[in-house]
Amino acid sequence: MCGITGFISSGSGSDSHCIERMVESLSHRGPDQFGVWNDGAAGVALGHRRLSILDLSPLGRQPMVSACGRYVIVYNGEVYNHLTLRNELHSYPFKSSSDTETILAAVSAWGVGKAIEKFVGMFAFGLWDKKTRKLTLVRDRLGIKPLYYGIAEDGAWVFGSELKALHRYPAYSPSIDRNALALFFRHNYIPAPYSIYEKTWKLEPGQMVVLGEEEPEVTRWWDIDAVWREGFDNPWQMSDHDAVNELESLLSDAVGIRMLSDVPLGAFLSGGIDSSTIVALMQKQATSPVKTFSIGFHEAAFNEAKHARAVADHLGTDHTELYVTSGDLLDVVPSMPQCWDEPFADLSQIPTYILSKLTREQVTVSLSGDGGDELFSGYARYFYASKWDTLTKLPVAFRRIIMGALKVSPPSLFKLLGSFGPKLRWRLDLLGMREFCEFYRYILSHFKHPDEFVLGAQEWPTPLTDGNPVMSDRFAYMALKDLQMYLPGDILTKVDRASMAVGLEARVPLLDHRVVEFAARTPVSSKIRVGEGKWLLRQVLYRHVPQKIVDRPKMGFGVPIEGWMRNELREWCEDMLSPEAIARQGFIDPKMVERMWNEFLGGETDWNYYLWDILMFQSWLEEWA
Repeated sequence: MCGITGFISSGSGSDSHCIERMVESLSHRGPDQFGVWNDGAAGVALGHRRLSILDLSPLGRQPMVSACGRYVIVYNGEVYNHLTLRNELHSYPFKSSSDTETILAAVSAWGVGKAIEKFVGMFAFGLWDKKTRKLTLVRDRLGIKPLYYGIAEDGAWVFGSELKALHRYPAYSPSIDRNALALFFRHNYIPAPYSIYEKTWKLEPGQMVVLGEEEPEVTRWWDIDAVWREGFDNPWQMSDHDAVNELESLLSDAVGIRMLSDVPLGAFLSGGIDSSTIVALMQKQATSPVKTFSIGFHEAAFNEAKHARAVADHLGTDHTELYVTSGDLLDVVPSMPQCWDEPFADLSQIPTYILSKLTREQVTVSLSGDGGDELFSGYARYFYASKWDTLTKLPVAFRRIIMGALKVSPPSLFKLLGSFGPKLRWRLDLLGMREFCEFYRYILSHFKHPDEFVLGAQEWPTPLTDGNPVMSDRFAYMALKDLQMYLPGDILTKVDRASMAVGLEARVPLLDHRVVEFAARTPVSSKIRVGEGKWLLRQVLYRHVPQKIVDRPKMGFGVPIEGWMRNELREWCEDMLSPEAIARQGFIDPKMVERMWNEFLGGETDWNYYLWDILMFQSWLEEWA
């Protein structure tokens, strides 16, 4: 696991000091080694910060040059089947046992496109081809590892694991993209391919881009939309018993290959279905107790620690738990814009960071249970979709009247209604919706009309507005949209930044693409039974942990933000939400912010999550603008 960066330029920006500054900004992602490679004549430079996991010797250093001398790579991630691939690449003169060299061997033998199709793992890399004088950037299938790229004022293409590396390039002087900012206020993250800046993008999951003298060539080498729809149309046909066996076999292999490490390894454990399944399958294959980690809260509504302890005791893991106070959590808040260097406002970012820090005290690699809710329909909001059936039963003529009224009603009319205005408008919005895709986007939205809140904005299109047909089963459709947007944009971003901020590698077995492809072909009836999601995954877990220990209402990994904003954080909030400062910055509506804050303090409207989005943007502005 590492931090990567680089650039390709026809100008004079290819000096070694420039790339060194870019690399140094990513030192938290790779505290063990520093490396740069520079070809001034070609105008290209690559940089790498290494967190040593496999082959701790100097032979695993990056940037790494292929044996034939044609390719140079900087790489972040793990290819778990790299030792198996070496059996097919026996003619390559390997010098190390690192998976980086396996990638170079595969590219040398098969080309980039065919090589990456064989990889099982998480990865983002930049590959310079000396022969074609082109730079290829690649991101893994599900978007586990991040990769940004953009164009600087001098025409250079710059890239990096995080935006902070791009900032170190002298001619990189980006402007805030107001349309992307509107997406942030809708979703509390900015979905790929957009970033907070104009002329800067996230490479989408399963994409590659080739940069050279011509226009960028962007291609999709793996497509979750195609995989999910094809699987839905061609579900597997097997008994429940055989399906549980098949899933357990796939997950056992996915877990097993992710236990390959030359450094200490453990797992996050919340006591929920996903993390408990991963830990159970780890412990089954381990020769000693697996190290597991959880954090607890003294507030019962947020505390999962007792459930994690029960699972750990049953499985016999070496369990560590830390009960944190509001003070511990509050101490982390100021560091949020440094860890997430574009606006990001998932409240669970705070406990995820603390959990990562706790885990890093004992291990360098931790397995995580992320992905189970998307793959096996575990989110409670999926069941809220039944409300759509009620809406569609309303008379068509009545709904047309509502739609017409919304089109001619100015936003200011609803603002005049005070705290009642948004509530009325949101309900009218629901009544006026024609398609289920609109309804689901509404469910996922924080700000329902962010283009009115962000001054001069008009939201960019996303998979939730792409016009692709809704699948015949709404559960399958919602899961697909979450796999395209929420999983990479929120969940995986949260875990990557929190873990890498403390030099911890997080691995996600449930997102092994073979497990994903199996889930795509799993009938919805095997995911949802008796009004409850993740049925098939639960059956695997019940083979290892008694049902009574893990069956409980789903809890989010949250924090008591409402109380904080009224008490411990009130002074900070009022400073960040200052109408004068917001008006001066000119990005969001200062009057609406002031009204929301006053209504929140007065107990009229529960704006706490919306206000957190604003606070995270304001603190990001203070750090980066």
